Amino acid sequence: MRVLFVSPAYWPATSFGGPTRVAKELTERLARAGHEVEVLTTTLRAIGEPPASRFRTRTEQSAGVRVRYLATPARYRWMGITPTLPLAWPWRRRPDVVHVFGYRDVVTTSTAAWARALRIPYVFEPLDMFVPRYRNVPLKRLFDRVLGLPVAHGAAVVIACSEHERGQLREAGLERIEVRPNGFPEPEHPLPRPGLVRRRLGLSSDVPLVLSVGRLSFKKGLDLLVEAAAGLNGVHVAIVGPDDGDGTRQFLETRRRDLGLEDRVHLLGPLEISRPGDVYGDGDVFVLPSRNENFGIVAAEAAACGVPVVVTDQCGVAEFLDGAALTVDVDAAQIGTALAQVLSDAELRRTLADAGPAVARTLSWDSLVQRQLELYELARAR
Repeated sequence: MRVLFVSPAYWPATSFGGPTRVAKELTERLARAGHEVEVLTTTLRAIGEPPASRFRTRTEQSAGVRVRYLATPARYRWMGITPTLPLAWPWRRRPDVVHVFGYRDVVTTSTAAWARALRIPYVFEPLDMFVPRYRNVPLKRLFDRVLGLPVAHGAAVVIACSEHERGQLREAGLERIEVRPNGFPEPEHPLPRPGLVRRRLGLSSDVPLVLSVGRLSFKKGLDLLVEAAAGLNGVHVAIVGPDDGDGTRQFLETRRRDLGLEDRVHLLGPLEISRPGDVYGDGDVFVLPSRNENFGIVAAEAAACGVPVVVTDQCGVAEFLDGAALTVDVDAAQIGTALAQVLSDAELRRTLADAGPAVARTLSWDSLVQRQLELYELARAR
């Protein structure tokens, strides 16, 4: 099968969070299974940095995937402007299916319109962006009325990463929704101890450490984690990830200071790691306190590393972490109670730690490739 995969960012643009890792894993495993995969994307690398290339398009072959990084002379946050995109579309050797991976950006919106014009079936994976939330909501709604809704309603299949996301998309009026979870990484044992985080903070292995990984943005609920930390005496909290630029980092710094937690709550920024265990292996417990996540790939990574997990019930990954996580409401008090419970109960920690790798083995990326192919075939049949 010939697959054209379009995304506003692609590996190694890790600052954009889990979607870039999902895109890499999915496309490479499709190629490994014998399918022809081409990626069209921008040269964006991070929200606060200029594009890697403004005026030059380059093509790379990576793990069997042909990736075209289109010249990106301008951008707004994660939306790269790519004037040469029409020249990159495979007009003559058309794909069997297009995978539209993202929403409200030039690459995905324009390519979806091209596919509709040429009657090429496409699947649409909105990555939790379809329902306008938190930032620039009036502008998002205007975009949807003018350009966005045809992308969603023209899709042969809409992909949700969880039943949680499927329910939200249904409420928003979408149809033809199918669930394809994100994969878990291969379980990693033994984990390095101490890892990069404890070395960076100078913490010995006997100091309780709560870990959270991801972009510093309002939707991640990190302010709730800081509030919860106030009631966890002697416990350190490490928040690892890039600044999303929405003012969350400044708010966290202020709230940390007001609560007198500057010596226990650490904002580390992004860390260069060679394998997930370099970070996750340091945590006595991992927490994803998000206000909303269609999935939550970082919680999957932590569970695969055998780290006990606490997630909110607004994270799609919670429905897959059977026996490997404690699930709580989006509430600072509940988050704090769950963290204290895990930290104080060695048997509970062992139970959660053992369950995580078991879940990861059943939801590996290789096991999900067949599901993705089924959705492509479904799109072609409609």
